[in-house]
Amino acid sequence: KALSLTFTAKAAGEMRVRLRNLGISNATARTFHSAALRQLMYFWGESFDGQFPKLLTSKSSALIDAIARTDIKVAPHQNNLRDIAGEIEWAKVSEVAPDQYVEAALKAGRSRAKNILEDISKAYQAYEDLKRAERVIDFEDVLLLTVGMLEEDRTVRERVRDQYRYFTVDEYQDVSPLQQRLLNLWLGNREDICVVGDASQTIYSFAGASSAFLLNFTKRFPNAQTFQLTRGYRSTPEIIKSANNLLRSAGVIGVETPELASMNESGAKPAVTAFDNNKNEVSQVSERIKAMLNESGDLRRLSEIAILARTNSQLDSFESELKSAGIPTQLN
Repeated sequence: KALSLTFTAKAAGEMRVRLRNLGISNATARTFHSAALRQLMYFWGESFDGQFPKLLTSKSSALIDAIARTDIKVAPHQNNLRDIAGEIEWAKVSEVAPDQYVEAALKAGRSRAKNILEDISKAYQAYEDLKRAERVIDFEDVLLLTVGMLEEDRTVRERVRDQYRYFTVDEYQDVSPLQQRLLNLWLGNREDICVVGDASQTIYSFAGASSAFLLNFTKRFPNAQTFQLTRGYRSTPEIIKSANNLLRSAGVIGVETPELASMNESGAKPAVTAFDNNKNEVSQVSERIKAMLNESGDLRRLSEIAILARTNSQLDSFESELKSAGIPTQLN
């Protein structure tokens, strides 16, 4: 049987639909976390004592309680909690313990002052202590516990490997060290694996993802066949050219990531604008959208306007600004 792995429930659902439409019945599609959780729950009684712990779907309330037990001063509003939760998630998927966090974060250039990193380290330790005391786990723990189970329990490891023979991984450039460690345990010494990815599209490096696993794939599997997909069907030549220029200037384009070519007709040339800060960016982008709507006089054009952002907090700011201007939004 084959296991197709991806990073979001939505993508896994799309993969299941495509597999079903192709008439493939001996394959399943899951996220790393979903696959690990099913295995952990199934084998829990064989590898661990006691009942399966409660799973935290959100870190917010646990973080508030944990921070209250420390001497750090953090206002418990959503952005602060989200920032701390993000750092804890980065540390755990990078296999960094609370007492190693400050040194690892400085080395990784996590762009925060040392005293802030020290506070996050305290919050991280308090959060782990609270979970242990209340017997709850988070989604990163699901991966860590599954890794530990497969490493320590040979019988379980062999049964899991018997269940899945072939593996495919979508968006492989976004795999984290912890996810790769789990994949290694699932795969064993076999070479029955196919990965799809683009090193230039590594968008989750801030969350612990590393394109190194993709770039070094053929070193680990020297018999692997490589297929370069260089034709773009979604963007105009102008957009593709801008992307190529950006990647070339960043030193990304090379043997592993060749230039793309657009198969579409020409369109408008993209405009690039830099802003001094987030507030100005949100304000001026919103003003540009209002101007576009005023020029056309047609609210139906809203379906043709999209704002792409790297973090949810950025989208929250845009949503608030646009709503204040009476412009309806849809957050995806």
